Amino acid sequence: MAAQKGKDLLVKIDDGTGVFVTIAGLRTRRLAFNAETVDVTHADSVGRWRELLAGAGVRRASLSGGGVFKDAASDALARQTFFDGAIRAWQIVVPDFGVIEGPFHISSLDYRGEHAGEVTFELSLESAGALAFTAL
Repeated sequence: MAAQKGKDLLVKIDDGTGVFVTIAGLRTRRLAFNAETVDVTHADSVGRWRELLAGAGVRRASLSGGGVFKDAASDALARQTFFDGAIRAWQIVVPDFGVIEGPFHISSLDYRGEHAGEVTFELSLESAGALAFTAL
C-alpha cells in the first residue's frame, strides 16, 4: 500500500436502513486489530520455547477517532446509538487497501470544549462480532 492521506480513511455507520453514513468531521482515526494467544507450552516443548495454538485466541478490533461533528445527522446517529447501547454495522474504508465491515459497539463518546475554541468529540468503538474484509 502506497502512502495515503489520513483524511481519506472513512468511518461509516449503518443508519438502520442498510445505508452507511460517514461520521463527518473526524480529524484523527486509529484502527487496531488484536488477537489473544493460547499458550500450549508443556514440559516436552522443544528447548522450553513457548508454543501457541493456532486460531484459538479471541480476535478483536477497536477504532478510535476524534474531531468536530460537521453535520447534525451523523452527530445525532452516533449519540443515539450510544444512548441506546445499540450494536450497529460499521464500515472502515482504508483507501487502496479495503473495507472492514461488521458490528461495533460505541464504548465511549466524549465531548470537549475549550473556552475560545470549538466543541470536539472523541469516539471509541469495539468489535461486537465477526468482521469481513473486502479488498479495494
